[in-house]
This record gives sequence, C-alpha cells and structure tokens, in this order.
Amino acid sequence: MLSLLVILSLSAPVLAGWLGPDGAKQGLLALLEAPPDFLWGGLLLALWPSTWGPPGLAAFGAAFLIAALPSEVRWLCAALPAETPFPAAYGTAAIRSSRNTVILHLMPRWLAARVPLWLTAALILERIFGVQGLGSDWMQRISGRDRLGIALWLFAFALLWRATRAWERR
Repeated sequence: MLSLLVILSLSAPVLAGWLGPDGAKQGLLALLEAPPDFLWGGLLLALWPSTWGPPGLAAFGAAFLIAALPSEVRWLCAALPAETPFPAAYGTAAIRSSRNTVILHLMPRWLAARVPLWLTAALILERIFGVQGLGSDWMQRISGRDRLGIALWLFAFALLWRATRAWERR
C-alpha cells in the first residue's frame, strides 16, 4: 500500500501539471470519478477470471488508483490559477514554469490534507480484503505499544505540517 500511495502522490501532480487548470473540467476525469470507489473493486472481482485464483495486491492496487487518481487530479487542477491572459501571453515555457511553481507550492498542503485520508482508506481496504499491508503493520505496532513507531508517525505528520507552514511566509 505504501508503494500505491507513493505512486498516487507522484502521478497526480504530474497529471495536473500536464492538464493545467482546464483539467478540472475534463469529462473523462469526471466520468472516472463519478462511480463510488468500491465499484472499481467490485468490478475487478466480477471481471477477474476464476481460473487465475483470487486477485492479488497489484490488481486491487490498480483498482485503488483508478478510484483515487481522477479526484486527486481534478482537485489539483481546480487549485491551479487561471492562465489567461498571463502567463499564456508569454508562451508555453511561461505556462509550464507557472504550473510547476504552483504545483510545488500546493504539494505539501495537498499531501498534508490527503495522506491521513489515504492511510485510513488503505487500512479499511486491508481489513475488508484480509491482506497485510501498511495499515495492518501500523495497527500491530500500536497494539504492541511500539513507542518508536508512534513517535516516527507523529514526526512524519509534524514534517508535513512544517512543510505547509514554510510556504505561507512567501
């Protein structure tokens, strides 16, 4: 699940930078975002050939990315400022530079807002499908009173919070 969260946190800003502010109005993204998230997992189970055995983590990970990626990309695209009349008047290099700067400023806040939600969703999916993963390991650490694990968890959230505060001064 950790690799899925890394893939999601890297691919969403790249796609948002490629689509720009008009990506928030993309019909394909809205179409993929419209169905409930569990529909993709159910569709995977329904279409999975029984001769292959049960779907693995890679298949459920693909369903998770299909469910989560469109909404994250649309959120980031909606947060991008309008590009007309400026920087569009200066050409594609100025547009690309503007998008990259804005996405770099948005990334810490976006991650700070979304990572707890993703981890909670990962934990719920792991419990529903009965697989071991990032959330299960975290719950086992908490139940085992692993103080180092809790300290690292809180330190990671403190770093995310600090990263969001650094951009506010500018």
